[in-house]
Amino acid sequence: MSLENAPEEVKLAVDLIMLLEENGIAPETVLSALEIVKRDFERKAAAISPHPNPLPKGARE
Repeated sequence: MSLENAPEEVKLAVDLIMLLEENGIAPETVLSALEIVKRDFERKAAAISPHPNPLPKGARE
């Protein structure tokens, strides 16, 4: 499979793996850091996502 036609998330994952491996980062450190990154981006995604159950027009909370 060519990376040229791969989805963007696969390309990013490959780049990150290469960067981490080339710098000799310990797997335990990588996994801990990725958990922090994941939580951060989940918060960012939640902040920009529309409400999952929007109220109908005219409805009050």
